Amino acid sequence: MQDWCKKRPHEWHKYINQEVRVTAHDKNEYQGWVFTVDPVSGSVVLVTLHGQQSTSVRVVMGHAVRDVEVLKEGDEEIAQQLNALFMPAGSQVLTNDELKRRKEDLRLWLEKNRIPVTEEEDTLRVANVLTVSPPYGSGDCSSSNEIILARVQSLIESYPGPDKEQ
Repeated sequence: MQDWCKKRPHEWHKYINQEVRVTAHDKNEYQGWVFTVDPVSGSVVLVTLHGQQSTSVRVVMGHAVRDVEVLKEGDEEIAQQLNALFMPAGSQVLTNDELKRRKEDLRLWLEKNRIPVTEEEDTLRVANVLTVSPPYGSGDCSSSNEIILARVQSLIESYPGPDKEQ
């Protein structure tokens, strides 16, 4: 196997969300799901899931890695579990479809309230002075005009959601 630290980031990327066994130069072995690989040091962040109650995180320093063997391919559920571990409390992981639906629902809500809104890739631009970025909540607004910012944030907070009658 090529020296681990000499690999390039795109080579390490294939290990993300995979269950692996890492063998260190001192012959110790570590097993877990790869959350990430540090692109500078080559250090591997391994997560061991012990059911709903317990999780452990171990960092194997890049210079100590001798071999990495994939034991099991990860899936979308594992990726979401791993991402959820490192997300701030109260935040949620949304799929691309959910984000698209949220953007469209918010755009319609703003238009219903006679607010001019356009789409620019994944961002909504309101009256050419404010942007709303994913995941399209009131805290995701940005504007140098504090009055418009406060009013649009208030409007977004009053949005009843797609499951409620508008």
